[in-house]
Amino acid sequence: MAEIEAYRREAGTLDMQAEPMILNIGPSHPATHATLRFIAELDGETILKLTPEFGYLHRCFEKESENATWTQVIPYTDRLNYVSSLMNNVGYVMAVEKLCGIEVTERCQYIRVLICELSRIIDHMVCIGTNMVDIGALTNFWYFWKPREEVYMHLIEPLTGIRLTTAYTRIGGLMWDLPDGWVEKCRDVCRNVIVPAIADVNALLTKNRIFIERTMGVGAITPKEAIARGFTGPCLRAAGVPLDLRKDETYLVYDRFDFDVPIGEEGDTCDRYMVRMEEMHQSLHIIEQALDQLPEGPINVDDPRFILPRKADVYENIEALMNHFKHVMDGVQVPAGEVYSATEAANGELGYYIVSKGGGGPYKIKVRPP
Repeated sequence: MAEIEAYRREAGTLDMQAEPMILNIGPSHPATHATLRFIAELDGETILKLTPEFGYLHRCFEKESENATWTQVIPYTDRLNYVSSLMNNVGYVMAVEKLCGIEVTERCQYIRVLICELSRIIDHMVCIGTNMVDIGALTNFWYFWKPREEVYMHLIEPLTGIRLTTAYTRIGGLMWDLPDGWVEKCRDVCRNVIVPAIADVNALLTKNRIFIERTMGVGAITPKEAIARGFTGPCLRAAGVPLDLRKDETYLVYDRFDFDVPIGEEGDTCDRYMVRMEEMHQSLHIIEQALDQLPEGPINVDDPRFILPRKADVYENIEALMNHFKHVMDGVQVPAGEVYSATEAANGELGYYIVSKGGGGPYKIKVRPP
């Protein structure tokens, strides 16, 4: 036995040649959910080394932003993560508002919380569902696909006019207010669609012996390693680090809500699943509180420097027409300066570092992805 082990260490397994096999997985491959390439060194079915190669989905976001107005950047943020694009919209405009010194209205802040938490839920559903597909459990993917589509069809599309690339936020407010009946429909979808779906997947997976054996201890990472590698969000919390910007660097009106931050212990695939499952419950709890507390009032700041005039005023008032023209042609005028602003997106810390030289468009925007 000792001789066989020595041979394996020196020349690989008995049924393979001494040199490991190099296998390219991707950039377009059924095993990857995005355009990603892995360079794998294999000894039989044992992976000796795996090198990821990123960048195939580079969209020139930063350079595109330098040639746009501040408002024109909003649709670009949709494409950063189209699974939860509303969170990207909110994070970006909050950075610009921070540089401008804008305090948005209470109703606007509550609506932003609602759309962010709905986005967090559907993003987690996609993460869990696709992860289960990779280990051969397709049923769970479809169990989560239906509520995701219900959120798009009954909540996001009626609110924004489109499913994925929403561009809903505005500097100083929102594109428009909640449509009639949206609050009641949100309660209905959360209680009668999302909650049962989470319960179904929980019953199928959480105590499933096959699932536990295939995820427990797999891909484990320690808290120290997670911090060193820049982990944030559910992956960091699954490793046992209790960092959540909604609690630790609170923004919008998150400090008014009662919710817990789920933490893992082992930092493995099973813990990452458990953290995301519990985070969906916490997001539902936040949504219920936000709907109960949702105040009346305007959704945009009362400041013509940042908000377009009403269309009726544009047709009847020359000053409003001129203001509208300046907004569209020159963009919102942001003072010179630089700022970093971060939010707790579905997959972790989403930060925008923006630089303005004064004027209608950014000099530089750097994104800190989750």
